[in-house]
Amino acid sequence: MSTMGVRAGERLVVAAVAVGVVAAGLGVRVVAGGDVAKYGGVALYAVLVYVLVVLAAPRVRPVVAGAGAFGFSCAVELLQLSGVTEGPAERSVIVRLVLGSTFNAPDLLWYAIGAAVAASAHTWVGGRRAARGRRPGAPRAAVGGRWRGP
Repeated sequence: MSTMGVRAGERLVVAAVAVGVVAAGLGVRVVAGGDVAKYGGVALYAVLVYVLVVLAAPRVRPVVAGAGAFGFSCAVELLQLSGVTEGPAERSVIVRLVLGSTFNAPDLLWYAIGAAVAASAHTWVGGRRAARGRRPGAPRAAVGGRWRGP
């Protein structure tokens, strides 16, 4: 398994992170206003998609999950250009939150930021987990009859 993968026992934690991201996305709209609420929510949308990708494919590498989250988020935004989401978004708050209603080009930048932040956090957590798994002073594997340096 890749050191960046999510172990089966950690899936519950990832699911809790997803719930936290949804709460943060809804909370930012309550606490903040204007552009902070708008673009904070957009970035958090990409973070949520990222977390759902990791939940569905625990061994996914951060860069792949980030690209997938960004691509999906952009696809949803571009779908809004067709007008397909406009009617359903007027009738349902959930549809409006998930699919949006109107295209906004700056959202594409904020999707990229959200996906990049999520991938960076995933990489950082994976690196910390890998470092925790190594005991200080533990011997390293021998390569070619010699011990590999620290």
